[in-house]
Amino acid sequence: MRKNLSELTLEELWELFPIILDVHNPEYKKWYLKEKENIEKVVGTNKIERINHIGSTAVEGLIAKPIVDILLEVDYNTDINNLKLRLENSGWRLMSSEEETDLKLSFNKGYTPDGFAEKVFHLHLRFLGDWDELYFRDFLKMHKGIAKKYGELKQKLKRQYEHNRDGYTEAKTAFIKKWTNQARKEFPKRYLP
Repeated sequence: MRKNLSELTLEELWELFPIILDVHNPEYKKWYLKEKENIEKVVGTNKIERINHIGSTAVEGLIAKPIVDILLEVDYNTDINNLKLRLENSGWRLMSSEEETDLKLSFNKGYTPDGFAEKVFHLHLRFLGDWDELYFRDFLKMHKGIAKKYGELKQKLKRQYEHNRDGYTEAKTAFIKKWTNQARKEFPKRYLP
């Protein structure tokens, strides 16, 4: 009998959902736009401060995990519990939650007991802010050479961390921080509310 995803250990989840890297798919933008439309219906456009396609799938030509990342920013007065419920009722699964200092909720869609669905999404729910992910995305779009180096790094790390998502993510951190800091110098306060 097959287990539900919630019953699997972290190691079993990593085995079922390994790091996969693909060449850039021009359909990612369409996936994002369609899912953005769905989120707007569920959440209500009046509650959304900003919504953005982030991550490697947002950068044309960059090798990426075939997962579309979306940053959803809401007002500080938003009823977060109600919003969580709305998202969960529309097919999003809450994966992690930090509410101590800043709101950082992560949802996903497209993970099944048989592995990845055809379309996979990560939704990052935060209060409106000046988020690093926006700067890093923009920097990679503007600096193709750095984007190429990032793709090469990801390919190298995939071989090492194919079944260890946390290790893969951690190993990219120094590169991401370095170029995000550079991006903040190049276009300071671009995303300040």
